[in-house]
Amino acid sequence: MSIVMSRIDNRLLHGIIVTQWAPMSKANRVMVIDDSVANDDIKKSSMRLARPAGMAVSIITEETAITNFKKGKYDKEKVFVIVKEPETILHLVENGIELDRLIVGGTMVKENALQLSSRAYASEENVETYKKLLATGMEIVTQFVPADKAQDIQSKIG
Repeated sequence: MSIVMSRIDNRLLHGIIVTQWAPMSKANRVMVIDDSVANDDIKKSSMRLARPAGMAVSIITEETAITNFKKGKYDKEKVFVIVKEPETILHLVENGIELDRLIVGGTMVKENALQLSSRAYASEENVETYKKLLATGMEIVTQFVPADKAQDIQSKIG
């Protein structure tokens, strides 16, 4: 399998992804992994309208993603994975899907959360998840747009 980029972004597939991150990723498939959107035909159809030029788009559930990766469905592709929460990434990793770097973009403002950057926040559960991901050797950075300097989150989460 060839996941070339993974990103946390609460808006999933939107303008900055389409115009900046997707081209930079050199992927040929953008994969949105989100149970809520994947199970809502209207949200799914709307999101498909934002398909980056020349790229396939998959909007699938976490279970479908894990199944498809395990079956080798994307082995010959370069995949850019986008999710809303780090727990989804942890579930992928726990199921044997290899990811070596995670970019945390914009997240929802969360009550009593740790601010990772001007646009990224982590709940207590998120912080524990990030620690588990870091323990696997994964690099985790915050970066809203490619022009921003990537900031390692390890020092922020303790």
